[in-house]
Amino acid sequence: MNSKENLKNLWKGYSFEYQVHVITNSTIDSTTELIEESNRKVVYMNDLESRKQAYGICGECNEPGTGSNWCQPCNAKRFKDNFKNWTSGSKDIDEFIQQSQLNAVHYRKYLEWIPFENFKDITFITKGGFGKIYSAKWPEGYIDSWDIVNQKWKRSNNKKVALKSLDNSSYCLSTEFLNEIRSHLQIYLLDVIQCYGITQDSITKDYMMVLKYCEDGNLRNYYMNNKKSYYSKIDTLQQIARGLLDIHNAGKVHKDFHSGNILYHDNPYISDLGMCQPANNENQSAKQEGIFGVLPYMAPEVLRGYQYTKASDIYSFGIMMNEYISEETPYNDIPHDHALSIKQCKGLRPNIFKYTPKLLADLITKCWDAKAENRPTAKELYQELKKLDDKIYDPSDIKSIKSQIYEYDDKIKLNRTSEKRTKNFQTHPQAIYTSRLLNFKNLPEPVNSDESDLNEMNLDDENNIE
Repeated sequence: MNSKENLKNLWKGYSFEYQVHVITNSTIDSTTELIEESNRKVVYMNDLESRKQAYGICGECNEPGTGSNWCQPCNAKRFKDNFKNWTSGSKDIDEFIQQSQLNAVHYRKYLEWIPFENFKDITFITKGGFGKIYSAKWPEGYIDSWDIVNQKWKRSNNKKVALKSLDNSSYCLSTEFLNEIRSHLQIYLLDVIQCYGITQDSITKDYMMVLKYCEDGNLRNYYMNNKKSYYSKIDTLQQIARGLLDIHNAGKVHKDFHSGNILYHDNPYISDLGMCQPANNENQSAKQEGIFGVLPYMAPEVLRGYQYTKASDIYSFGIMMNEYISEETPYNDIPHDHALSIKQCKGLRPNIFKYTPKLLADLITKCWDAKAENRPTAKELYQELKKLDDKIYDPSDIKSIKSQIYEYDDKIKLNRTSEKRTKNFQTHPQAIYTSRLLNFKNLPEPVNSDESDLNEMNLDDENNIE
């Protein structure tokens, strides 16, 4: 080990050639597929030479780094030495945070206990399904590395963060709260919102997650306030698909995937992992407990009481994708009630924007197929969107595809500025786009409808308008 006088920064400048941190034994192997497909080299914890090439050398222990500007053994010792200087007041939370700090191979993989008084300008944003969400300024900011020359933590100062509270957690800290935070640590962070730590409201005593703040709000707010071209939208969609693949590669299912749970700040980030659970979890019966979600995005088999699966996430992605391409919220002109759930099982789907390029329209249709086994996997979805993003087409189709894209960009621009759309864009008072508990009975077997079936359902809607 180097003496204090000889300490110096030996980190290698981070290159996008490698992933930002190592893969450890606890990481699901399939994560490597995602990294390799993003044209980055996979680095494993026990591969010292690759770690040296990717991240350089720790100037204190002379061992290869475990991530960009990060040495897990040295930083774990620093965190451990500081355990005596803080407490959340909860043994469970203290141990949870401490374990994350001891295991962190990169700054995105640890949590902090952050005293509530460290936040400034706390502002209420909205009420969620189980608590409230606030914005706040965090002058100190999160730790991103160790300053080896000055022997102190380097922090990303003056961060704006989101504080997500859990109602009544001062009385009973639920396992769901810690499970949501654990999901942030278990998933390889590229397109999933980052959690910096935990705090506690000084007045209500409710515990709160401290999360990355996204200036542009959710995806729906973003597309309504920003004009984006076809290719810009494809780039956004392939990033979201990559995030969903990341969740599925970690062996989890999101279970509440919709445009309100995708946040935007320069890039899209999947948020709200509160319902995110192992894909093979059979501890909860949807038939007994009901289901929690946003009706238009929920797969028909889930509405009928079957377990959430990776395929049900793909269905939700298809609804979200069509919404983003068409810039229309699904079923915004009808009540989101039992009647809608019946129609969804009978094959009702949102209208695909008339000028959506065929390749994309076909992909949307596959995602929301009534039969779960016919839907693409997250990997297939990401690969297809990445091909479209990289403009990889069959040469014989290029002229036709370019013509469709030009037409789409032209028509969606016209649609945005349409006086008719502006006047008629009124959401039905019973169209609900926040997650809620649903419990529908006696729903029919899911099927794909033909055009005549859909016309009949639409006619029923028109006849029932009061």
